[in-house]
Amino acid sequence: MGGPTTADERGVSTHARSGPDRPAIVVGESVLTYGQLHDRAARLASVLVENGAGPGRPVATVLPNGAEQFEVAIAAAMAGAPYLPVNHHLRSGELAYIFSDADAVVIVGHTDFEEELAGAIDSSEAAIPLLLVGQGYESAIAAATPLPDADSGSGPGLMFYTSGTTARPKGVVHGAMADAAGRRQGTEGQVALWGWTRDDVYVMSGPSYHASHAGWALCALYIGATTVITDHFEARSWLAEVSRTGGTRSFMVPAHFIRILEIPADELAAIDLSSLKLIVHAAAPCPIVVKTRMMEAFPGTEIHELYGASEGGATKISPEEWRAHPGSVGRPWPGVEIRILGEDGSAVATGEAGLVYIRPPGDRRFSYRNDDAATSRAWRGDAFTVGDIGLLDEDGYLTITDRISDMVLWGGVNIAPREIEEVLYEHPEVVDCAVFGIPDERDGERLCAMVQVRGTVGTEELEAHVGGSLASYKVPHVWEIVPEIPRDQNGKVLKRLLRAEHRSQG
Repeated sequence: MGGPTTADERGVSTHARSGPDRPAIVVGESVLTYGQLHDRAARLASVLVENGAGPGRPVATVLPNGAEQFEVAIAAAMAGAPYLPVNHHLRSGELAYIFSDADAVVIVGHTDFEEELAGAIDSSEAAIPLLLVGQGYESAIAAATPLPDADSGSGPGLMFYTSGTTARPKGVVHGAMADAAGRRQGTEGQVALWGWTRDDVYVMSGPSYHASHAGWALCALYIGATTVITDHFEARSWLAEVSRTGGTRSFMVPAHFIRILEIPADELAAIDLSSLKLIVHAAAPCPIVVKTRMMEAFPGTEIHELYGASEGGATKISPEEWRAHPGSVGRPWPGVEIRILGEDGSAVATGEAGLVYIRPPGDRRFSYRNDDAATSRAWRGDAFTVGDIGLLDEDGYLTITDRISDMVLWGGVNIAPREIEEVLYEHPEVVDCAVFGIPDERDGERLCAMVQVRGTVGTEELEAHVGGSLASYKVPHVWEIVPEIPRDQNGKVLKRLLRAEHRSQG
């Protein structure tokens, strides 16, 4: 029987004993049971320990989506080592920086990234052991003796580096999650927050190195649910996988919604998605029109939203709440407080925008690894900010209006690109868009709109559409119709890079 379990009945090692044949990870037609996962992880844990992994000595992964990512995660937990999944799109210099900054002692990579990994290791001060999937990984597991008394407990201690869209990646260190008790408390909180049961089938929609996608998979493994891993997101194939496996839940970003809504309504309606009960989305602001259309297209699925970052979770909102507060990201998680502060640190009035600060529950403070200055900038007393601008309404619901780094300063006036993007999404021919500032000698910055459209709509029509809803100074000066908006693997538009590209062209 499935359903709720107690904390003592959770964890991969426990499930391997009580239900060894239960499916843990599904990749295409391949199924890895809990018993198999535990055995492979226990053997891999021996290999990791032999190569120096252990408490305070992290294991880094540079892997594509696959079961191996979570074999390493569970093996790291058994070895008592921190687990650091790294973006496999990074180049050797970027990888070397993270490996060095994190003091990684062993790396599990893939032959697809062998050249970049070799370059990263060659440039490191210390020789870091490298185990490659596709070249030695399977033979190493087969030859190893399982780590004595291997137990995954509440899972690995997670290390994540921020995406680095505005600066070099920063390692986020959560002091309260450093020990097993803290990790168990955090995971139990997620189980309760999203109502996980071991009957759930989680269908991954994004990269397994990302904090949210990895975190949800580890939560599924902790509770005894099944995780379905896709190698990358493509709307039709993802929907087919949900239908094939009876997927019950997924974590997504608004970019996924946009791609799904490109599918004709009659084709979408013909896919059996009756098993899909929950979608939680985050990572980037979701245009009101896009979310409304998604909720209409998935009437049997509850679409919730959360707001947070690798630094800590903050708010959540249900579909019912969102309909009453469209555009909001919700009210605080249990134990969390949201504060909206002005530049001087004083609280602003209800309904006025300011910098969003998050006070985490208890003593759950984080720091940026090896960066005291960045840590100090993030915290104001017992609350931190990641640079988002927002407001609280009279009911305590938070709305994110923009990021400090995305604000455009035109002729001395601050303009929030998201406001313009929301209007663009209301045009029936707009599929996706991004608005950002580009350098201007006279006015400091000009607004540039990059738009993906369905038909042959021209820039004059789009300009008139924006001008019909917003003040004239908010109408973009430069327009670009593109085949697709460039986004990273987490669904975020890298506006810093778009601005830099325009700067180099100018």
